[in-house]
Amino acid sequence: MADPTGRPDHAFPEAQREGLYRAIFERRDVRAQFRPDPIPPAVLARLLEAAHHAPSVGFMQPWDFLLIDDRAVRGRVHAIFERENAKAAEAHIGERGALYRRLKLEGILESPLNLCITCDRSRGGEHVLGRQSIVEMDLFSTCLAVQNLWLAARAEGIGVGWVSILDQDELAEVLGLPENVYPLAYLCLGYVDEFLDRPELARAGWRQRLPLAERVHGNGWGQVAEAPALFEALAAREGER
Repeated sequence: MADPTGRPDHAFPEAQREGLYRAIFERRDVRAQFRPDPIPPAVLARLLEAAHHAPSVGFMQPWDFLLIDDRAVRGRVHAIFERENAKAAEAHIGERGALYRRLKLEGILESPLNLCITCDRSRGGEHVLGRQSIVEMDLFSTCLAVQNLWLAARAEGIGVGWVSILDQDELAEVLGLPENVYPLAYLCLGYVDEFLDRPELARAGWRQRLPLAERVHGNGWGQVAEAPALFEALAAREGER
């Protein structure tokens, strides 16, 4: 695509752009559609490489990747989930509580591989460039590694499910993590029978996607953004989905 200003055009070709946006829009938190087929080493290597190329503050790269295929270890993690999920269910009563208990919220035992992405909070030393004011930037950076892996997995046809209903201290003990290493994301990976057309929680009626136009502010919280062309474009995009 030529830039009318004559400046170099660094955009991807259209087909590659569409592939990226497809991965973003079709990514799902997978819990129940896993197949037992193992992930080939070459494919897993690509996913880990994608995660390792995430941006990180001060280039500290605080992540590590724990591959978990031992059934005994996964059983211990699943037991933590069961206890924490039972406690979480108590917060929802009536129809909401009944719906919560019907939801499938993990695939720890069904998926062929579990992966824990950790954050080493000491990596880079005491003074990491760009982290002086916001000490949580190491955690945020590791989240970007998770997202990189998730999008790459969707492009490879691999489902990913993030199990967040876990006691992190117990999980760290099961995995033998050092004191300075935080288990940021416990993921279930594997090929799937299908990718749902909508997020599972939306399909189940738990919560729907918020309108994007209502989340856009201008120059300050709650102020209207004077950008009619943008809102027209957002409306057009919404109409296409």
